[in-house]
Amino acid sequence: MSEHFIGLDVSTTASKAVAIDASGAVVATASHDHQLDTPRPLWSEQDPAEWWRASCASLRQVAREVPQGSIAALGLTGQMHGLTALDTRDEPLRPAILWNDQRSAAECEAITEAIGAERLYRLIGSRIFPGFTAPKVAWLREHEPEIYQRIAQVLLPKDYVRFLLSGERVTDVADGSGMALMDIGARDWSAEMLDALAIPRDWLPALAESQEVCAEVSPGGAAATGLPVGTRIVGGAGDQPAGGVGSGVVSAGQLSLAMGTSGVAYAINDRYEPEPQGRLHTFCGPIPGTWFSMGVMLSAAGGLRWLRDALAPDREFDELGALAEAVPPGAEGLLFAPWLSGERHPHPDPLARGAFVGLTLRHDLGHMVRAVMEGVAFGIRESLELLQAQGLDPSDAVIQGGAANSPLWRQLTTDIMDLPLYRVNTSEGAAFGAAILAAVGAGAYPDISAACGAMVQRLDESLPQPELVARYRDIYPVYRRLYPSLEPLFHKLAQLDA
Repeated sequence: MSEHFIGLDVSTTASKAVAIDASGAVVATASHDHQLDTPRPLWSEQDPAEWWRASCASLRQVAREVPQGSIAALGLTGQMHGLTALDTRDEPLRPAILWNDQRSAAECEAITEAIGAERLYRLIGSRIFPGFTAPKVAWLREHEPEIYQRIAQVLLPKDYVRFLLSGERVTDVADGSGMALMDIGARDWSAEMLDALAIPRDWLPALAESQEVCAEVSPGGAAATGLPVGTRIVGGAGDQPAGGVGSGVVSAGQLSLAMGTSGVAYAINDRYEPEPQGRLHTFCGPIPGTWFSMGVMLSAAGGLRWLRDALAPDREFDELGALAEAVPPGAEGLLFAPWLSGERHPHPDPLARGAFVGLTLRHDLGHMVRAVMEGVAFGIRESLELLQAQGLDPSDAVIQGGAANSPLWRQLTTDIMDLPLYRVNTSEGAAFGAAILAAVGAGAYPDISAACGAMVQRLDESLPQPELVARYRDIYPVYRRLYPSLEPLFHKLAQLDA
């Protein structure tokens, strides 16, 4: 009987399970949604019970669709940075604080001042942002001390699901990197960070490499999910490094552009080399002995969903794309600033806001849709330029996420980047990458590179159109002036809102 490998993605919006065989063919998928709460401006929370409920439902469905006894291993991935605080009974103390939550800006400033900006980003591979786990712990200590005093364990979202599946408290080094509590070069927890934040080491899980078998499905986990008792569970990875594996980006010089809810320009390196000013995240890679750098914008394809939900909830995304296709490049002078959730790169500002700039009576919904698509692509280009300044010289890039499904959005991104873009043979993204890691952990392939070489194939390619490359080259400098021009107003508006 052929073996099957499952990847589970505990994302912001849903828990999605994907089962693949040893060739990489997808044989079953299932997804169940999560509820998201925004109890205050800049806050983003989820009940961890949502992850478990949705994960169990997705795993049960996939387990029924593969031959009995064929499941060899499970890989986990999911949203990064989220703070899940447990008490001594292993119960969540409060809703999890998510990656896009912006409440802990003051704590980030205090941590940076205490450690020193340069020392900090050399240590944790990045400037520290409110989305990271460490400042959220500091926020709890300051604002919810009764909760803080009862903390016995801190886990990331996917690792809370792992704990319920297996009883093991483990995270992988790629996802653990985003907690801002690791020495990234050493691939281990940082005593300096833990001391500075007064976080006990025993609050934190064990660390594993992404393909390493680190747990097994327990009888309780089996009863809840339909997986066999003893099914091996590998370390897995956060959604971005797992998505890199799932798209075959596993070697130095390769580039991935992920344009889902958030937007990421992602590249692998075989040495630890943080961006000199900390303007990228440089974290432990999903392959032992590698690191990855990524520029992150907090709202990418999520911006188009916002526009649709706010102005045209009865329209399908294909209809919106058709409206935008009738609009010329540049949207007749309309620009969109895509910072609907604050921003990370290259503008580390939790108070940044979205904006349409240049609206006239001539503009309609189609212009706004095109401006959103172009604004997101311009934002990703800013992160790409930071990677290029680090020495990355890609000849092309893989594009993935919701934007990759739109021919128009794919093409205008190609033209804005002036870089050929291609898709791969799966749209399952991070879950597919987690399943590949499970296959390696189970011994189906000797390493991750070999597995990706066999399982990931290139599909269609979009090529830059010289006349549109030139058009966007003229518009891009105007886009780059939006943030410095609007930044004082963003902060004034935040004061008024407070």
